[in-house]
Amino acid sequence: MYTQFFGNFLLSKSAVPADKLVDALERQSSSYLKLGTLAIHAGLLNASQVDAIICRQTHEDKKFGEIAIEGGYLTKEQVDKLLSSQKPDYLLLGQILIEDGLLTNSQFEELLAEYQASNEIDDLNVANEQNDMVEKLIHKFFHFDNSDMSGKIVAYLNLLFNDIVRFIGKDFTPLNPLMKSEYMTNYCVTQKDEGLLSFNSGIDMSKSVAIAFASRYAKEEFHEFDEYVKASIEDFLNLHNGLFNVNMSNEFSLELNLCPPEVHEEETLTNATKIYVFPIIFPFGTIHFLMEI
Repeated sequence: MYTQFFGNFLLSKSAVPADKLVDALERQSSSYLKLGTLAIHAGLLNASQVDAIICRQTHEDKKFGEIAIEGGYLTKEQVDKLLSSQKPDYLLLGQILIEDGLLTNSQFEELLAEYQASNEIDDLNVANEQNDMVEKLIHKFFHFDNSDMSGKIVAYLNLLFNDIVRFIGKDFTPLNPLMKSEYMTNYCVTQKDEGLLSFNSGIDMSKSVAIAFASRYAKEEFHEFDEYVKASIEDFLNLHNGLFNVNMSNEFSLELNLCPPEVHEEETLTNATKIYVFPIIFPFGTIHFLMEI
C-alpha cells in the first residue's frame, strides 16, 4: 500500500507529471531493484556516492556491488544483506523515475526521506503492511469534514484499497478526493447501505476502462463491453461492500443492510450535501470511486 501513496505524495509535490507516473507504474512488474536504490533506502550510501559508483561503472566492466566494496563504500556483508533484504515496491517506482530522467538520485533521496519521516514508515511497517499505518496514510492524504463519520470512511477506504490490490492489482495511485454536489457518470454501478450508518457508494469508469478492469477481476480476457464485463463490475462492488458490512458488524456492532446494485449510464447523480469522488489511476485508465454520505 505504501507504493500507491508514494505516487500520491510525488504528485502532491509536483515531482513528476501524472502521465509519467502512470507509465512508471505500468513497468514496475518487469523491473527489479538495483543495489544503489536499496543502499540509499537503507542509509548506507547517499546520492552522490551512488552517482560516483555509477560513473565508475561506465569505465569498468564490474557490478555496482564490486565497485562499492573495492572503493570502501560498502562491506561485503552489507552488500549481501541489502540483496537479501525486504524490498519495498515504492523504491522500485522511484528507481524507474530516475532511469527515465524525471528524478535525480539526490531528488529521490530527499523525497524518500521526507515521505518516510512525515508518515513514520520504517522497515517493520513495510514488512507487515499494518492496517493502522495504512489508515494513518489515508488520514494524511484525505481530509473529511464530518469527524463523526471520518473513522468509518477511513475504514471503508482502507478495505477498498486492499480489495483493489487483492482483486485488481497494486499498480495504481489514488488521487485526493473531489467533493461535488453532482456527478456526471460514464458507466457507473452504485449500491446503498442502510441502517444506523446510511450511505451510497459507487464505481464509475469509461467502457474501455471497464473492459480492462473486468478482465483483471475475472482473470479472463474480455474484448467487448458486454454483460460479462457489467456483471464483473457489479460483483466487485457487491463483494467489497459485503466485506465492509461484516467488518462494521465485527468491529462496531453496526448492522447494515446491503441493497442490490444499480446502474447509472451517462446520468447525473446529485446529493444535497456532497459526493466524494476518489480518482484511482491505473495504467489502463482511471476509475472513480464515489461515496455519498
